[in-house]
Amino acid sequence: MILKDKVALVTGAAQGIGKAIALRLAQSGADVAIVDMNLEKAQETAAEAEKLGTRAIALKANVASLQEAEVMIDETAAKLGAIHILVNNAGITKDALMLRMKEEDWDAVIAVNLKGVFNCTKAAVRHMAKQRYGRIVNIASIVGEMGNAGQANYSASKAGVIALAKTVAREFASRNITCNAIAPGFIETAMTLALSEKVREELAKQIPIGRLGTPEDVAEGVLFLVSDAANYITGQVLNINGGMYM
Repeated sequence: MILKDKVALVTGAAQGIGKAIALRLAQSGADVAIVDMNLEKAQETAAEAEKLGTRAIALKANVASLQEAEVMIDETAAKLGAIHILVNNAGITKDALMLRMKEEDWDAVIAVNLKGVFNCTKAAVRHMAKQRYGRIVNIASIVGEMGNAGQANYSASKAGVIALAKTVAREFASRNITCNAIAPGFIETAMTLALSEKVREELAKQIPIGRLGTPEDVAEGVLFLVSDAANYITGQVLNINGGMYM
């Protein structure tokens, strides 16, 4: 169990990519805090994690609020004994072409996707710095590197998440805290599964490997970056996109 005696917190972990990450970390021995706005689903994911032989708690928090992020982090440390791993996965989309994008939709996406990462990281590094150990992974996106029509807010937020990871890596390396980003490509989630079969086929044609990724593909990348195998890796972006962007 490569993460035995480690405590991990994953935001947006009730379903999709976040759930896959939390369960993979639990499977590897970590105790996990499942954070989501949907507490009921978070509790279901926590129950699944416990069946893997680990401790798990479910917490409701809006990461866009610094106060809620601080309470979430402190509660995790109090209930599970520490916080060693933070995975900033929570995110929302409110897509529209720029000229049609409402100001409130820009603000909402930036608040959750970018400010939320700042809030959670700021709260977590206080604990990590004291124990002189921490592993942080920000879930960015392929569109944070290449852009995407209709996603000015989302792509800007994910580009910011990448830059923030690099800055955190520089500021806290001396405290044995690493911070990296993962940029997934098109992943099979509820959002992509809602697309028509024809659209999904067209998406797959843009990917050299020839298929959409799975949440588990992303989870394996997170596991690597928070494990001892990645102790000398910080400030990097791991692209998990089937070769769509190189």
